[in-house]
Amino acid sequence: MIRNRTHFDTKPPVEKRNESASEMADQSSNSPAREGMVTYCYLLLYIALSSGQIFFNKWVLSSKEINFPYPLGLTLLHMVFSSVLCFVLTKVLKILKVEDGMTLEIYTSSVIPIGAMFAMTLWLGNTAYLYISVAFAQMLKAVMPVAVFILGVAAGLEVMNTRMLMIMCLISFGVLVASYGEISINWVGVVYQMGGVVGEALRLIFMEILVKRKGLKLNPISMMYYVSPCSALCLLVPWVFLEKPKMDAQGTWTFHPLVLTLNSLCTFGLNLSVFLVIQHTSALTIRVAGVVKDWVVVLLSALLFADTKLTIINIFGYAIAIGGVAAYNNFKLKKEASRVNENPKPSLGQ
Repeated sequence: MIRNRTHFDTKPPVEKRNESASEMADQSSNSPAREGMVTYCYLLLYIALSSGQIFFNKWVLSSKEINFPYPLGLTLLHMVFSSVLCFVLTKVLKILKVEDGMTLEIYTSSVIPIGAMFAMTLWLGNTAYLYISVAFAQMLKAVMPVAVFILGVAAGLEVMNTRMLMIMCLISFGVLVASYGEISINWVGVVYQMGGVVGEALRLIFMEILVKRKGLKLNPISMMYYVSPCSALCLLVPWVFLEKPKMDAQGTWTFHPLVLTLNSLCTFGLNLSVFLVIQHTSALTIRVAGVVKDWVVVLLSALLFADTKLTIINIFGYAIAIGGVAAYNNFKLKKEASRVNENPKPSLGQ
């Protein structure tokens, strides 16, 4: 009897163990799908914020209602807002943490050049919106890998080879075709946009030097904490001499504070979305998502802005350039994968 009672008493726990095992299997099978959904949500958030910020800046700079045609002042406001918000989040509320390892030598030799190039990129890129359409500006941005690669070769970070040379020629040819198809081209806007491209390429080169040669890896929040004040100072000097006299003379200090605050908040939110995407995927995913974002901006701008008139040559040339950008991203992905295979992580037994 005792043996039978023991037999019947031990059966329910076995069933419970089977039920718990099946629940764990269901959770493990659902977790990859859940993580995938979260990653796609972050990617969609990045694309939406990045596209929206471009349209928002264009509207603020060119709208007669807002009456704020000052790209330098708008960029300065973004950097001041980011500096204050980063300080509040990291030092006052302590919600986020700034990574350690920053020294005076690294700050002066790397962070200051990064901040200066970041300021140059935003200033010239926003100024270009006063002269050319949003769609054409995005088409010109497709030449970014070419500038990054050429400067990387000059800095010793990249190696010239036949395949990369063909990819660079393909991207350049596509951008030239897209520019040829532009109906109302403004060369002043083109110069500003290409200056912004060079500034962004230099910023990426300086960041790569910071990681590879200085050995310091900072997440975007820490980078914003260090770079934003430096960029604000770099923008303050030209703003005092170039735009402040115009604003004083025209009496345009009566702008919409709520609109500009929301614009600055969107910029900060965009930087946070970049942090979330990189944290859950990789920096290469940001570049691939950026290609999707560029197409979204080009097509939507044709519907939202009257100054955007796309032609077949525009779209054909831009498609060629994007094909070259995709080939460049694929090449970088294979290069990073081969580097990981050549330097595998040691196992626990070694």
